[in-house]
Amino acid sequence: MADDAVPVKTYVPPYQKERWREHADRLGMSQSEFVRTMVQAGRRDFEVPAAAEKPAEEASSGLEPQVKDALSGDEHRSWDDLLEQVTDGVEDQLEAVLAELQEANVVQYSGRQGGYRLVEEP
Repeated sequence: MADDAVPVKTYVPPYQKERWREHADRLGMSQSEFVRTMVQAGRRDFEVPAAAEKPAEEASSGLEPQVKDALSGDEHRSWDDLLEQVTDGVEDQLEAVLAELQEANVVQYSGRQGGYRLVEEP
């Protein structure tokens, strides 16, 4: 930790901490560095540290454990089955994030316009 750094404490459910840890590991980051970077990304003040950049062929390997798990056993799985398995929960996550962003007045939904958009900053 840098000499001028101060700790920040937050509480998240165990499954969220595990997802963050896994994502940080895939990016070659510490958990602290990952959370700090993601917070900055959310603030639209985001720069990817050079150490976190990975070649395209390595980026896809983050799904490898999920794909192998989905394929364990003797039966064949279709593309649609695999896609459903590795994206399980994404819709719920997207819905929760959009609800939070709307509540914070960062994103706005318009039925008339048929979708979501970022709220313009003053």
